[in-house]
Amino acid sequence: MTGKNARDETIIWQTGHCYLGEILVACTSQGVCAVLPGDSVEELVADLARRFPHARFDHANNSRAEWFSRVMSYLIDSRKPLDIHLDLRGTDFQCKVWQALQKIPSGSSSTYGEIARRMGMPSASRAVAGACAANPLAVVVPCHRVLRGDGSLSGYRWGVKRKQAVLSHEQGLSER
Repeated sequence: MTGKNARDETIIWQTGHCYLGEILVACTSQGVCAVLPGDSVEELVADLARRFPHARFDHANNSRAEWFSRVMSYLIDSRKPLDIHLDLRGTDFQCKVWQALQKIPSGSSSTYGEIARRMGMPSASRAVAGACAANPLAVVVPCHRVLRGDGSLSGYRWGVKRKQAVLSHEQGLSER
């Protein structure tokens, strides 16, 4: 985990397409820092610029770049381990939540309350939900696997429809 947005840092980004729509994957010298699904490349580039306001951006335009192809492969089959460095940026609490989320296996789910209890903070379920909403690494840090206490879907930074799509995709993988 690294600190917040360093001035004059270069972030390389590339876009692709999958069952979630357009995907932007961004990488710093420390690792993948963003995986953002959306409806248009323009929307995703604007989101990246908001998240890293002091960075310089370089469009890789290279679908064979190892960091990009590994993330795209993981989006296809999240049962396989993702062997790539992540550059997670957030508060200490957010980073702890994101680490806890990475322990939820593909095809499984948890609740905000369960995550909070596992972290030793049983009353922090709303804070866990906030950390999930701030997650910049869709699917890679699987905040989509976290449900309400009653098992229903709740908000998702990229829309409940996409959350359902990822869960359905992973469920289909686990049934194979």
